[in-house]
Amino acid sequence: QVQLVESGGGLVQAGDSLRLSCAASGRFIGTYGVGWFRQAPGKEREFVAGISWNNGNTYYVDSVKGRFTISRDNAKNTVYLSMNSLKSKDTGVYYCAARPYDSGRGTGQGDYRYWGQGTQVTVSS
Repeated sequence: QVQLVESGGGLVQAGDSLRLSCAASGRFIGTYGVGWFRQAPGKEREFVAGISWNNGNTYYVDSVKGRFTISRDNAKNTVYLSMNSLKSKDTGVYYCAARPYDSGRGTGQGDYRYWGQGTQVTVSS
């Protein structure tokens, strides 16, 4: 099975940028659809972005369209989430998740089989 480790979170100011990484081990991430989720304090975990395992198709929740970009570098066995123009409402723990041969368009937690431990993103206004 694949193991996922997120990194790149931190404390930033509104308007700043961050790039999160989801590094995979144990399996080749190129055969997995990957999603990014986030969970704000006291709220449900929500889908943020997803990427297909094979054709590069990407999907985003409306609140991040035009600001966030999900991408993958299979040679590095890593999926990224580039976040620009960050807002305080983007604060939360960000998780990456994966499922073999998946489209990456699933928005529910049950759509993904493997999860990382999360990385904290805090945006101060």
